[in-house]
Amino acid sequence: MSEIIELTLGHSPDPDDAFMFYALARDKIDTGPYRFRHVLQDIQTLNERATRGELDITAISIHAYAYVLDKYALLPAGASMGFGYGPMVVAKQEIAPADLTGMTIAIPGKMTSAYLELQLAIGQFEPVHVPFDEIIPRVADGEFPSGLIIHEGQLTYGGHGLHKVLDLGAWWKDETSLPLPLGGNAVRRDLGAER
Repeated sequence: MSEIIELTLGHSPDPDDAFMFYALARDKIDTGPYRFRHVLQDIQTLNERATRGELDITAISIHAYAYVLDKYALLPAGASMGFGYGPMVVAKQEIAPADLTGMTIAIPGKMTSAYLELQLAIGQFEPVHVPFDEIIPRVADGEFPSGLIIHEGQLTYGGHGLHKVLDLGAWWKDETSLPLPLGGNAVRRDLGAER
């Protein structure tokens, strides 16, 4: 019998990651000698953990990947790209995208691709890190004038009485005609080429 090799696999608890990792989590595919211990955390936490090389395999923001090139290799499967669609800024009141400059905006983390993209789109603003699943309710309650949303929030914000101010995927497509790189999966380089 061959040796069982357990690897930590970090991904967020949002629906698209749940779909992507379902087969591994439920033993629906043959993984040979490898077994995976799933670590579910928000993307900012996974990005931070990657800077410390803590997980064997991890979902990672493309923005954060630039900081961990020495520790991780990007895998060829599981990338998240926006084709005219991407992270969005929402607000309780209807406002113009130009009004976001200088505003306090709840963001899902400073290492997220969404944060970098918003900086490129509007320039200076006051970011406040809020866990991604708390941004919509905290903007709806008036704690923040606007919030940068990712994951399923891009589909559900309207049910909370919020208005879309800026779709960064649409902005990126208008600016570049290219897909918007959001996230990927990376593996620790020190596991060796065979693994």
